[in-house]
Amino acid sequence: MLKFISSISRHQTLRRILLFLIVSALIGWTTGFLLPALLIAALIVIIWQYWRVNHLLMRAKANETFDKTVSLDIYRQLENQLAHRELSARQRARRLLSLLRAYRQAGSALHDGALIVQRNSSQIVWFNKAAKRFLGLSYPRSLGTNLLMHINSTRVHEWFLAGDIDEPLMDLPCPQDENIRLSLRLLPYSNEQFMVVVRDVTKLMQLEHMRRDFVANVSHELRTPLTVVHGYLDMMEPEDNPEFAPMIEEMRKQSARMAQLVEDLLTLSRLDAEDSLREEVIPMQMMLTTLRREAEALSQGHHKISIEDSAQCDIYGAHKELHSAFSNLVSNAVRYTPYGGTISIRFEQAADKSLRLSVKDSGYGIPAQHLPRITERFYRVSTSRSRESGGTGLGLSIAKHVLSLHQARLEIESEVGKGSQFTCIFSGDRARSRPR
Repeated sequence: MLKFISSISRHQTLRRILLFLIVSALIGWTTGFLLPALLIAALIVIIWQYWRVNHLLMRAKANETFDKTVSLDIYRQLENQLAHRELSARQRARRLLSLLRAYRQAGSALHDGALIVQRNSSQIVWFNKAAKRFLGLSYPRSLGTNLLMHINSTRVHEWFLAGDIDEPLMDLPCPQDENIRLSLRLLPYSNEQFMVVVRDVTKLMQLEHMRRDFVANVSHELRTPLTVVHGYLDMMEPEDNPEFAPMIEEMRKQSARMAQLVEDLLTLSRLDAEDSLREEVIPMQMMLTTLRREAEALSQGHHKISIEDSAQCDIYGAHKELHSAFSNLVSNAVRYTPYGGTISIRFEQAADKSLRLSVKDSGYGIPAQHLPRITERFYRVSTSRSRESGGTGLGLSIAKHVLSLHQARLEIESEVGKGSQFTCIFSGDRARSRPR
């Protein structure tokens, strides 16, 4: 109906203009001034049209409300269209404002702190009540300030500048109360902004400390009786009591396994308590030679073991801890590779200058569903196979923890029946030139 009226109005306006010009031409013809009359009439039409258009433009600039009326005039129809668009825009603005208020109310109701922060400048764009309570912010004075000014921590500075969205930053003291422990997590909010989620993890950290202390204390307490049991078992000679020989051998085996488990638990407890390690330049030629010797001793000649050193440089890190991590990877490769298989240890420098030490085997392989959890403590793909090989289920967890303290990561590639490859990746700034 509106389209029909709009079409009629356009024709109606055109007919009025033509009628006015015809009447003006008749008057000019009867008076003998046809051309001047037509020019004057055309000028009047142009001035009138300009005035109407300018009138609409001025009303639009002044944000005046257009009333919708039924009319055949083309300018009235134009006003109707503007009024329709204005009404739609206002309704859309009301809906958006309602949604914005709902989102703000939801953000304010969260128990976790939430902030919107510029990626490049780390300026605070918005924050909720919980963030205000945790970080001591005030509205609106804190808007536009640098988030890193409110959290005086080198860890936070490095973490935010790195833009690490994969791992939260745990166990930070609250600027308002050091007894409260916080965690920070970065979420991609837009191309220019991050959302920073601040969470109170005080109870979680207390439980973690209790678990850590419990494991450490129990491990220390177990070490002494295990040493006594192991000592007595070593004094028992199977030749003296042949009928007890299988039992003595099994007890020795299980005692050694328990001792190794206790040592691994103590190692993890010590690493948990460390924020940094004492670092030095590690001669990688000597490290690779040691790893090969350990692999050959564990293999007893049943595997083909190869070493490749193409990096021609050393690593700056904690020698004892990195040796433990690398040794765990090598021993796992030997344990979970059938006799006759191959194990290759490779140390190289990638195109991006990162250092990579990889241990590749031709063993059983790991099913894809187990890969995300393979580095968890005591997690095992096959319990029976782990027990047969003497594994404790803590080796990969220790390796991952050691690498984390070196700002490095562990990549795992595996396919069932084709073997696995474990790669330790270090940043290029840990490379040190090898002495000649």
